[in-house]
Amino acid sequence: MKKWYIDQGPDSDVVLSCRIRLARNFAEFPYPHRSQPEIRRNVMDRTVAVMLHDNSGLARQFRFIDFTRLPIVERQVLVEKHLVSKELAESKIECGAIISDSENISIMLNEEDHLRIQCLGAGLQLDELWALADKIDNLLSESIDFAYDNKFGYLTCCPTNIGTAIRASAMLHLPALVMTGYIKGILESITKLGVAVRGMFGENTETTGNIFQISNQVTLGRTENDIVSGVRSLANQIVGQERELRQELLQQNGIRLVDRIHRSYGVLRNARFISAEETLQKLSDVRLGVNLGLLPGIDETRLNALMLDIQPGNIQQKIGHALRPDDRDITRANLVREVMQAPDL
Repeated sequence: MKKWYIDQGPDSDVVLSCRIRLARNFAEFPYPHRSQPEIRRNVMDRTVAVMLHDNSGLARQFRFIDFTRLPIVERQVLVEKHLVSKELAESKIECGAIISDSENISIMLNEEDHLRIQCLGAGLQLDELWALADKIDNLLSESIDFAYDNKFGYLTCCPTNIGTAIRASAMLHLPALVMTGYIKGILESITKLGVAVRGMFGENTETTGNIFQISNQVTLGRTENDIVSGVRSLANQIVGQERELRQELLQQNGIRLVDRIHRSYGVLRNARFISAEETLQKLSDVRLGVNLGLLPGIDETRLNALMLDIQPGNIQQKIGHALRPDDRDITRANLVREVMQAPDL
């Protein structure tokens, strides 16, 4: 089964993926980091019961992962797939996740809130993901009494999530905006509009490979549809600017752009030692070349898969044991060369 993070979706030349996340808490329990172990275990057991035991149809589509028995590398792989947060992966308390077989739905258990419902998809399809997240939320609320206030809305651990408790986000590949320097003005403008800008793996992560994640910051006083529509509209505006600048770069400085793209392609086909950061930057150039028709015959879904496979956790999972940083860089280079030199790339 092809996973969502390998596939392509609407506007995927710029929008790599998008996500809807809902924060929910049990009305009768303290928040995870202020509750006792037996309460946190109760939260997991009851949620698992709703998703896996009370509904035989869903039981065939989801699996429960108990993080108390999960190796560090396996946790890191889930982070790299965007299925769980770094905070959950590093948590020492009773926690886990319920994940669909297609890995487009993930319910984090006992992260900052009792539940974090996530729906993910390739390209720009926020409305479809919101409909899916709403369906999962309604199913859970039939059996679980969520913490809710008639004035403030859903109650969450962090005050910034109170209200609808929804986060709509889009992962954007913006090489032209970065190359031209216009990205600074864009980021300053959207920050003033109440939009958060983060790196590939969310909060407290750096932007690499010209990839930026944008999401709403305000959840109180606006409906879910308004929030989703606002992020979608902003993403569409940025998509238009990025596409226009790509064409300008090609027309005004074509030989330098073509040279940069082919140099990056050459590095990926020949490197013997390469970091994850450098690989993502070179893949950004190659992806741009594919989108502009400068590297015909390269399957973009293979680039999507490679972008995940070169991450530290995935490399170590593939090898079957932990690797030192230098050994990871050697193994990564071998993997990248194998993929980039494949005749059916």
